[in-house]
Parts: sequence; C-alpha cells; structure tokens
Amino acid sequence: MRNFLFGFLAVMLLTSPAMSQSFPEDEKAIIAVLDDFHDAAAKADKDRYLGHFTDDGVFLGTDEWERWPLKPEFTEYVAMRFAKGGWSYHSENKKISFSKDGTVAWFDETSISNRNGGRFRGSGVLEKVNGQWKVAQYVLSFLVYNEVGSEVGKIIADEKAKREAQN
Repeated sequence: MRNFLFGFLAVMLLTSPAMSQSFPEDEKAIIAVLDDFHDAAAKADKDRYLGHFTDDGVFLGTDEWERWPLKPEFTEYVAMRFAKGGWSYHSENKKISFSKDGTVAWFDETSISNRNGGRFRGSGVLEKVNGQWKVAQYVLSFLVYNEVGSEVGKIIADEKAKREAQN
C-alpha cells in the first residue's frame, strides 16, 4: 500500500505541471491587447476600440441595465460617447488564466483608476480568433471597500426605489 501511495503521489507531482498550462507569449499578447483597448478608449478611437471585440462580444457596464451586445447597441453607444471624447482608465495588476487548450483566456485588472480617481475592476474573457486575441466579454465593476458596503448598498436601494416610483 505504501508503494502504491508513493507511486500515485509521484505521478501526480510529475504530471501536475502539464495540467496547469502556461502560455507566456499569449499572456504578453493579451496584456498588449488590453493596454491598447484602454488606450483606444482614452483617445476616442472607435474603430480600434471596437476592433478588440469578437463579433458577438458583450460589454457589461456598472449600471444594473448595462448589458451591451457589440452590435448594434454598444457600437452605437461608443460612437456617441467617443464623439464627445473617450474615457480614460489606467489598468494595474492584470491577472490572466487560460483554458487547457490555450484558446480562451479570462482576466481581471484589480485596479483601474479613471480621471476622477474612481476605482474599478475590469474582468472578462478573451478568445483566440484567427490567431488574434479578442475580447468576448468585458465587465466593469466599481470597487467598494467592505467597510462602506452597507452604505453603498443603501444608496443603490434608495436610488432604485426613486426610479421605480417615477415609472
């Protein structure tokens, strides 16, 4: 039994690196895609920004109703917003993981600061399409310290009640 257990552990230790795939070149490429994605937004470069999405990409914004399919809704929104100037985010601390076959990646950017110092988290999924990494889903969320979470929750509940009363 001891030999079996030792053999089993040895096999697990020797094969585990193969099970947790690492794709360093793809990771660099994804970081470049995300950096260019944010740069295009800051420069209000609509075509470059939208070009980072898959054809069926989705952007999930911070408002409850904001689930923007790329076509036509998000494309129209970006055109309208970029006509007035883009938005500026500085991403930090990107963490990227890959599917076993290396064709899908998911990420989070743990801190994104906009012009007024607000802190957000960007997260999402990228797919490798014809050798290029494309954003299939991008999620933008506010970062809220746990200590003020209940206060923020109350503000949101009050705003929701106010809006429902208006309808």
